[in-house]
Amino acid sequence: MAVGDDPENREIGSGDGDGSGIEPPSPPPPVINHEFDDDTLSSWLVPSFVMANVTLFIVAMFVNNCPEHHSESHGPNHHCVAARFLGRLSFEPLRNNPLFGPSSRTLEKLGSLEWCRVVEMHEAWRLFTCVWLHAGVIHLVANMISLLFIGIRLEQQFGFVRIGVIYVISGVGGSVVSSLFIRNGVSVGASGALFGLLGSMVSEILTNWTIYSNKIAALLTLLFVIVINLAFGILPHVDNMGHVGGFLVGFLLGFVLLARPQINWLARKHMPQGRRLTSKYKPYQYLLWLFSLALLISGFVVALVMLFRGEDGNDHCRWCSYLHCIPTSRWSCEE
Repeated sequence: MAVGDDPENREIGSGDGDGSGIEPPSPPPPVINHEFDDDTLSSWLVPSFVMANVTLFIVAMFVNNCPEHHSESHGPNHHCVAARFLGRLSFEPLRNNPLFGPSSRTLEKLGSLEWCRVVEMHEAWRLFTCVWLHAGVIHLVANMISLLFIGIRLEQQFGFVRIGVIYVISGVGGSVVSSLFIRNGVSVGASGALFGLLGSMVSEILTNWTIYSNKIAALLTLLFVIVINLAFGILPHVDNMGHVGGFLVGFLLGFVLLARPQINWLARKHMPQGRRLTSKYKPYQYLLWLFSLALLISGFVVALVMLFRGEDGNDHCRWCSYLHCIPTSRWSCEE
């Protein structure tokens, strides 16, 4: 996105005369490229997240040990995929896991998201751990490519603290919403956190609306990408409620954490004495910040209370089931 040219910046300069009746030329205004002023920030957190996800997937495959548990229950270990080359790290039979990964039992052992374990067995830590587990190589690669593509650019612009907070809280928020609406099945993956980053990109454009020149095109393109990805989520065996929850949390966090100062605020040192700015942000940015923070906190409190009281979100939102899966003649949404 390109930053719009602020005409007020062109007036910045010196107006003092030298007594000769001819004023010296004003120095050029400082160059304020507000969109890319944080490009010098290095990105290390997002690559660290990727390494953590890859490492945990390898750990999951080591714990899974397909040849051993299949030799005990199903006979020879030729049922495991690539057992000859990967040995203990070989994948589950494709009929059990078509994504080339561990068994659901292994994922349950390591911290996958399950309603009964979170609510009835009080294992709330699964709301966090499930974000770092993946069902298979295909699942892992797709998510990590998306994380690198989206996250590195955001971290370069806004720093590791804000992007890390958005990623983690969006992932947990997606887990909470998923648990509220889906009671059967095992859910894992960083998709909720990724949708949180996408949501924060939307709110970042909206809250910094006045400084961008091609904002309409950028916003429409981003919304198109989000809609396409959510559309894939209505297929069976995809946790789209986690996607929706992560997106909503990230969207609200973007208003709280990604507001940019006014362009003239960055050039305030070069302004004449009479033109000092008194506010770093515009009034509407403060309003969006306050409203989003209040909605985020209240939403988390209400959702967590409902979850641990054992309430089913579908009882309060009948049509929400269609966000998770739409039944057709080709598949059923019965869990």
